[in-house]
Amino acid sequence: MNGAMAASSHRVQLGPLVAAIDQGTSSTRFLVFNSTTSELLSHHQVEIKQSFPKEGWVEEDPSEILQSVYECMERTCEKLTQLNIDISNIKAIGVTNQRETTIVWDKETGEPLYNAVVWLDLRTQSTVENLISKTPGRNKNHLKHKTGLPISTYFSAVKLRWLMDNVEEVHQAVLSHRAMFGTVDSWLIWCLTGGKSGGVHCTDVTNASRTMLFNIHSLDWDPELCEYFGIPMEILPKVRSSSEIYGLMKSGGLSGIPISGCLGDQSAALVGQMCFQDGQAKNTYGTGCFLLRNTGSKPVMSDHGLLTTVAYKLGRDKPACYALEGSVAIAGAVVRWLQDNLGIIGSSEELEKLAASVGTSYGCYFVPAFSGLYAPYWEPSARGIICGLTQFTNKSHLAFAALEAVCFQTKEILDAMNQDSGIPLTQLQVDGGMTSNRLLMQLQADILCIPVVKPSMPETTALGAAMAAGAAEGVSVWSLRPEDLSEVTSEKSEPQINPEESELRYARWKKAVQRSMNWETTEPVGNGNGEPSIFCSVPLGFYIMGSMIMLVGAKYLAGND
Repeated sequence: MNGAMAASSHRVQLGPLVAAIDQGTSSTRFLVFNSTTSELLSHHQVEIKQSFPKEGWVEEDPSEILQSVYECMERTCEKLTQLNIDISNIKAIGVTNQRETTIVWDKETGEPLYNAVVWLDLRTQSTVENLISKTPGRNKNHLKHKTGLPISTYFSAVKLRWLMDNVEEVHQAVLSHRAMFGTVDSWLIWCLTGGKSGGVHCTDVTNASRTMLFNIHSLDWDPELCEYFGIPMEILPKVRSSSEIYGLMKSGGLSGIPISGCLGDQSAALVGQMCFQDGQAKNTYGTGCFLLRNTGSKPVMSDHGLLTTVAYKLGRDKPACYALEGSVAIAGAVVRWLQDNLGIIGSSEELEKLAASVGTSYGCYFVPAFSGLYAPYWEPSARGIICGLTQFTNKSHLAFAALEAVCFQTKEILDAMNQDSGIPLTQLQVDGGMTSNRLLMQLQADILCIPVVKPSMPETTALGAAMAAGAAEGVSVWSLRPEDLSEVTSEKSEPQINPEESELRYARWKKAVQRSMNWETTEPVGNGNGEPSIFCSVPLGFYIMGSMIMLVGAKYLAGND
């Protein structure tokens, strides 16, 4: 949306404004909304650099993340001033963030002690395998009754454990009681509210519920879980609701404004899509793909590989609401991979053009299991594969297969959700950066065989954080009562292929998924050179040894004739 056009018609009476920091995996944004109309007035975005120091490792620099927030704030305020909008009308700031990404910093110097270990990171695979092997019956759901989560590389506790075991600075800071742990929300709120000079060390229930250290029933850190992972509770942030004043901005042009909303990005999108009723759901297409369904005030445990998570708690005295979540690691990240690693596209728009030019993958299937498989499989040993290739296959078919992969992965988590709830969704509400790809939205409707509905204002994650901030006690400039919520305009994609064709393509996708599994295991198989040995198969070994003896025997007999 053009900020100038959006603002010009409302310059006279804008009413209170609410801002949101949206710190995602690939970029940081700062957005300002009109709390009366939910209209986006202006925003600024800065890309975040990811580093991959080793295979499967994904890191970001916490100082760069913080700097990007300051830059986005400054530039957005400049844009508002150019539009004759008074920034003193900004009454509150909300924070929404990439979840699970783990940061440890020194409370005395205010400096991070290591890079942020990103949610996608796989370095903890052996830790996870060890933990699972020690559970009764090698059960990855051993802690699910408390956390709602399987033991996986995805969540913060194992990343924090790795940092404590492998980074000397972190280990020493923990021993000398200088270490602070937090997900990205905690790091930002602590820095923005003063840092080493009285910064507030807190998180909200939605982010806490992704650490594996949080009891989703008592809504607090669990001593037994902390003991299980060997995490000292003193380094953890205080858990607060998603909508209350945590502290005030301490520097810059927005100094003195309360930070009063905090939601993990997927919870924020659920709020921004107004999914406040039990049974309402949304799917966000970002770096990964996340389908959340509101299950009301009771946590529902999944029998089909979904996570149970805290959806939101919109006030200190308000009840927590829960959600079932289907998490897919790689969605938009596949576009970045095709662009940065393979160089077959120059931009995401180019991907849509390439795919549209052929209109089919021509039997090519792409399983982008770069970080293993998340829901519904939770299989860290899986790796990405492209199969069904022929001499006819070209980069356009691969582009189409990449888009289809996002849609097939969504179908897998939607099927699981429908099985868990027993009430199939009749349409899918969507948001996130990838929804601007019209071909993807049509493919998604075709593969799901239900309509896909996209709001005209796609920034629902930031909107959710702004709503939580504006509704906080002591701010109260945004009403969340159903009758006061503004009507959302949307675009709908209807399915255009017959269900039989959709099912056939889906069945072949499932076949490809099976091929991607058990690829990367930490068990050594080889002959010392990293090469698998033919003798590691006992029957094959006997067969080959027997054949060699027979050959030698035959030669010997032939020589004696």
